[in-house]
Amino acid sequence: MRPLTEEETQTLFAKLANYTGNSLKNLIAPIDNSPNGDRYVFRLQAQRCYYVRLSLANLATSIAKDKLLSLGICLGKFTKSGKFRLHITALPILAEHARYKVWVKANGEMPFLYGGHILKAHVGRWSEDCPEHQGVVVYSMNDTPLGFGVTARSTQEARRLDPTGITVFRQADCGEYLRDEDTLFATS
Repeated sequence: MRPLTEEETQTLFAKLANYTGNSLKNLIAPIDNSPNGDRYVFRLQAQRCYYVRLSLANLATSIAKDKLLSLGICLGKFTKSGKFRLHITALPILAEHARYKVWVKANGEMPFLYGGHILKAHVGRWSEDCPEHQGVVVYSMNDTPLGFGVTARSTQEARRLDPTGITVFRQADCGEYLRDEDTLFATS
């Protein structure tokens, strides 16, 4: 595992800031205020970015590169063109620090978990003043994170949509654990 380069860090932070907003700095803040306090860092292994405690990342340096499969939480993968793609495994981090949220009614949970976008008829409520093309975390009505996506319209425009209009484009959902189980954690 190696630390991210400056360019990789900027790409990753731009993607994460789309979902977390100003709370992005909380991801790398020290866990406690002691002089030897631990913190979380980002490490790269086989083009996948991991979110891991610094103390664990330092211990992992003693493991051979070809023997280490993963460590910490896999946030996503850098593509060959240098872009960053978030994986569903990043959902706990995004849900904890989400700036904008969308709650889906019970009748919209299954279509979303099967890979569909969120229609206006399925939205129970959403965060106020959410702009267009902003990252949102999708929750069920009982506050269980189901996935994340990008808004198709701003909150004000979505209110005027017809019930079959798309309000959120799906990026990832918990159903991927079953649909993509063969490739989700593949090392190559």
